[in-house]
Amino acid sequence: MIGLDTNVLVRYFAQDDPVQSLKASEIMELRLTENEPGFVSVMTMVEMVWVLSSIYELSDQEVASAVERMLQADTLFIQNEQEVFTATVALKAGRGSFADALIGALGTWAGCASTLTFDRKASRLGNFEII
Repeated sequence: MIGLDTNVLVRYFAQDDPVQSLKASEIMELRLTENEPGFVSVMTMVEMVWVLSSIYELSDQEVASAVERMLQADTLFIQNEQEVFTATVALKAGRGSFADALIGALGTWAGCASTLTFDRKASRLGNFEII
């Protein structure tokens, strides 16, 4: 397995740097295989979503589409794949931010009855409890 940093994924999706985007594309499309997949941590996924939405100003739908493509790739191993999927569904549905939805989904995965928060927007996700 080969770990992938946020900047490799961003360059692959953004295709905005001729040198780095080419290298990222070669890695994503040629180097990674089912036998030697790329590992994407939840931290990397959160960073990538933040960069694509905040810096590149992609819509929630465009960001969710990028994450879905990653989840479908046989050449990627996504940490906590089901929780990332849950966060992507929430993002697409406009129920909250990807990060908040992932925090809640990871809490549920860990066995938490709820996740306490002061964030009213996050509390709409269902697995949060406003305090």
